[in-house]
Amino acid sequence: MSNYSNAFPQQIITTQQRHNFFAAKLASETDCSDVYGDIKAANQNYILLDVRAKAAFEKSHAITAINMPHSEINTDTLAKFDKTTLFVVYCWGPGCNGAAKAALKISALGYGVKEMLGGIHYWEDFERYPVNRRIKVAQK
Repeated sequence: MSNYSNAFPQQIITTQQRHNFFAAKLASETDCSDVYGDIKAANQNYILLDVRAKAAFEKSHAITAINMPHSEINTDTLAKFDKTTLFVVYCWGPGCNGAAKAALKISALGYGVKEMLGGIHYWEDFERYPVNRRIKVAQK
């Protein structure tokens, strides 16, 4: 009888392969805590991009975020940004793949991009970080 299960199938994978996987994952993802920490420390060297529909963005969005729905991302809409710009994209939350769609488009156009895990759902509902709601001033 094998000591492996469905959760732990017998695979030969090296420590280096595991390291490479997690290094690539962290190079492509961030989370709400890290983004908010950067905002508080004034270390925001990226554009925080909310890729949800304009109405959803107007209802509530992370402070410092700008809106560009993923369906509108193209060469023309990104032309105002230097190619060295790094984008951190988010959408509604874990049940939404809008951020992944946006990240794919942005990377295909030659820009750096990371996905903020959890989206606005984790930002606002779990972490309780500040948001802008239908106004231009952050809610306290």
